[in-house]
Amino acid sequence: MSKVLTCMAIDDEPLALEIIEAHIQKCPELKLIAKCSNAIEASECLKQEQPDLIFCDIQMPEISGLEFTKSIQDSGIPVVFTTAYTEYAVEAFALDALDYLLKPIALDRFKKTVERAEEYYAIKHQAEQPKAEMGEGHMFVKADSKMVKINYDDIHYVEAFADYVKIYISEDKRIVTLQTMKNMEQSLPANKFARVHRSYIVAIDRVEAIGAHEVKIGNKMIPLGKNYKEAFAQTMKLK
Repeated sequence: MSKVLTCMAIDDEPLALEIIEAHIQKCPELKLIAKCSNAIEASECLKQEQPDLIFCDIQMPEISGLEFTKSIQDSGIPVVFTTAYTEYAVEAFALDALDYLLKPIALDRFKKTVERAEEYYAIKHQAEQPKAEMGEGHMFVKADSKMVKINYDDIHYVEAFADYVKIYISEDKRIVTLQTMKNMEQSLPANKFARVHRSYIVAIDRVEAIGAHEVKIGNKMIPLGKNYKEAFAQTMKLK
């Protein structure tokens, strides 16, 4: 990807801002255009700047990072949360967070987020269709500027990707389309697919093994969320 992504960093801790800035400087794909110490300052800055990506702390005075992100959702700017706390992850991804980085943030982990951001914008560049069209035994989704037919029996699993989903039809082949996991879950036939995690839907017949915290499909180990375990167990007993 040739486009350099412009970034805003928000954190009330000066040292944390310095670390984010240092990481960005080591990534030629990124350019830092604004640093803010709180959400109010960031909101004012957004009136002048329109970054491609925001790195945002969660626990900040007056307005939290989660509240700030809710307030700018209509902007379409993807947000990466940077925090020392794991307990906000579910709420963060419910806000379509692009990623969730735990402090102290290692450079290698940071670079994986950069790759994710590049992939997000590469996908966003394509023409999109906001809703899949379901048929008898198949669906049509828009990907790569055309409508693509996907047979339900060919799907291995579906993975959330910010406000897109990746539909895997083999271990290494996927189709990406603009769609929410909620709509996808409601649209796919319940006798063939099951939600196992906030970020994953699996094809029931593709499941090879079930562990305490994961589901195996081919070489892919898919996390099994605690909020989905009971319903998934019941589904598999019915099969």
